Amino acid sequence: MLRYIAIRRNNIVKSKLHPRASVILCSHHNHFSRRSTHSTASLSTAKFTMLSLPSTPPPKSKILVFGAGNFGSCLADHLGNSDHEVFMWSREARFVEYFNKHHRNPDYLKDHEFSTNIRVVGPEMPSKAMMKQMDVLLFAIPTQGVRETLIKLQHSFDRANLPLMIFVNKGIETGTHALTLEIIADTCGSEIARAATFISGPSFATEIVRRQPTSVSVASLTESQAKKASEIFHQPWFRCYTGSDPIGLELAGALKNVYAIATGLADGLGFENNTRAGLITRGLAEMTRIGTAYGASPLTFLGLAGVGDLFLTCSSPTSRNYTVGYRLGKGEPLEDIIKTLGSVAEGVTTVKGLKKIIDEMQVSAPLANGIYALLYEGKDLHEGIQELMCRPPSRELDLPEKAGEPAKRLMQKLGLDT
Repeated sequence: MLRYIAIRRNNIVKSKLHPRASVILCSHHNHFSRRSTHSTASLSTAKFTMLSLPSTPPPKSKILVFGAGNFGSCLADHLGNSDHEVFMWSREARFVEYFNKHHRNPDYLKDHEFSTNIRVVGPEMPSKAMMKQMDVLLFAIPTQGVRETLIKLQHSFDRANLPLMIFVNKGIETGTHALTLEIIADTCGSEIARAATFISGPSFATEIVRRQPTSVSVASLTESQAKKASEIFHQPWFRCYTGSDPIGLELAGALKNVYAIATGLADGLGFENNTRAGLITRGLAEMTRIGTAYGASPLTFLGLAGVGDLFLTCSSPTSRNYTVGYRLGKGEPLEDIIKTLGSVAEGVTTVKGLKKIIDEMQVSAPLANGIYALLYEGKDLHEGIQELMCRPPSRELDLPEKAGEPAKRLMQKLGLDT
């Protein structure tokens, strides 16, 4: 059987990482190198890459991706490279024509050549006949546009043979402060909402298209649906872990963007590692407290969708939400930042809905409240920092005694009274 053989100096370790590939790794000036066991290339010049791993063919599916932005197109590429037949919807005619001709995204990931298994459709909404042929509908559009999109599509659903519906957006709807799960129930009904599946975790698009090892959480109230989604996405370089707490997964994915603005702010102001580590840790405590008060499992916030995505988003300059905070810390007005950012920073709108949730549940959330005051109440940045840091000492970790009312109401809406 073919094996991976890791060589570190003169020590050889064998492990069965994949039965269909053989790779030699060796250390050379503290860098790993790669070559095929059948190659005569020099070990010192080859570089290990996940591109060498053969894909694990899942059952072939027809998948329609709504959203041709940064994340939607990267997931379409991943699915296309996994031998699925992928259709990607765009509202722009010039995008449809350009992508189908060049297999490149003119707006995002411009240097990447996309899978030939992808065909872009639009700008008209997909027909009912086309929707009926799909095995999977993947929604990769901003949260604020989910309701409008589902209202347009819901009459085209074949309710006798529903496709798997997967949502990868991260945010809270402004005005209603609804999670996507509730938006689905409002627009499509409780049956579709109960089967809806959500994917979240530390997953930058630029790394996914280069097959950098990535791991995500997949959750649904119907665990069999989460398992199906996991099987469709899972590859050696894209690992999926299933769960049954979509409410916690959604809240974690939405809230971490708010705390990324806070850490970006701190870095923009010139604060260093101690400050960033403190903000990430206190952000985790705060989002766990909010999530538990809402009715989510506190364990969800210790997983990939929680602390994993929080750490990534709060510590990388490539994060849009971190970038918003960093530029605010440098003194730029929010309006100018939004105009020139080039893509959506969900945390800026999410904090509006989050503020309503915090006030309704009367949960302590000084970081989130501080970001809201800065963005929407004209709070002076330095005054806000002083108020935050001059609060009296408090207990480090605590969970609310009364918890779960928002989730309970949502479960009743879904016909899942507990």
